[in-house]
Amino acid sequence: MTVNKTGGEISAPNAERSRFGAAAILARLGPFIGLVFVLGFFSVMMPSTFPTQGNLTFILVHAVVVITAALGATMIIISGGIDLSVGSNIALCTVAAAAVLRGGHSPALAGLSSVVTGMCVGLFIGVLITWLKLPPFIITLGTWGGIRGLAEYCADDQMVRVPEAHLHSWASRLLAPPSEQWMLFPIGVWLMIFLCLLTAAILHYTRFGRHIFAIGSNEQTARLCGVPVARTKIMIYAAAGAFAGVAGLIQFSYMNMGDPTTANGMELQIIAAVVIGGASLNGGQGTVLGTIIGSIIMKAVENGCTGLHVPNSVEQMITGAIIVAACTLDRLRHGRD
Repeated sequence: MTVNKTGGEISAPNAERSRFGAAAILARLGPFIGLVFVLGFFSVMMPSTFPTQGNLTFILVHAVVVITAALGATMIIISGGIDLSVGSNIALCTVAAAAVLRGGHSPALAGLSSVVTGMCVGLFIGVLITWLKLPPFIITLGTWGGIRGLAEYCADDQMVRVPEAHLHSWASRLLAPPSEQWMLFPIGVWLMIFLCLLTAAILHYTRFGRHIFAIGSNEQTARLCGVPVARTKIMIYAAAGAFAGVAGLIQFSYMNMGDPTTANGMELQIIAAVVIGGASLNGGQGTVLGTIIGSIIMKAVENGCTGLHVPNSVEQMITGAIIVAACTLDRLRHGRD
């Protein structure tokens, strides 16, 4: 058995096919081809509004929350797991940030509380998965409702509004237009870009990243090779929770309040973005760049359908078809394995 450059393990007879085969080329270029097709289609349909710099920047800004949370989901899915509770975690983090600000504390403490809250939720999920030895789907399906209920309980089933003085702090302006022209994008976009680079570096240049790919490729083999599977899984879910905490802070900045009902259904967008970006639900495969592309495809479709006045029901069917197509391609890529 050999280890590829991304840290995943592939069998020796399949090494050449994995590197040069048509399936591998499709896996690498598929998300980019999909992005070009989506942008090209809506540019033709709306030549005066869709391909403008302002609209493309709008799409990028509104994809920041999904991309940030999807970075953690990428690590989870590469390891062969899944997290259905990330949307509920984001909602809880917005409530935590707003509650700290309402208590008269600093924006820095509010941001820290959001990240720590998300990390604690991820740590709790990781511990449940490793200790109970139940499928991540079952565990996170249960925590999906439990965390959402906790967010509503902490917020007393209402919005958590912050004092007027904090509405102009940096914590409330992460997605606001930049104050300096040279910045090009809001602070939240640059924060997302930094986290993307950090995650890519972790996945491809650290032992932790190699362990993530190894567990997703073959957990039993990884254990026999000395990979601390349980500890690594806990770290993966804790890190993913921290990313959800950052996404929650950005979501709070967009709304300027804590909302226990926000991000409802966002977990499907996040998982879809990772899968559309080329990650395999079987584990062992996925990239940060693919996740970014998948997230932008989702937001571009949403933006384009809105511009064409497509009914929301039809937009949901289109999104569902894209997800099914991405999963079908993933199945075809692994059909011979």
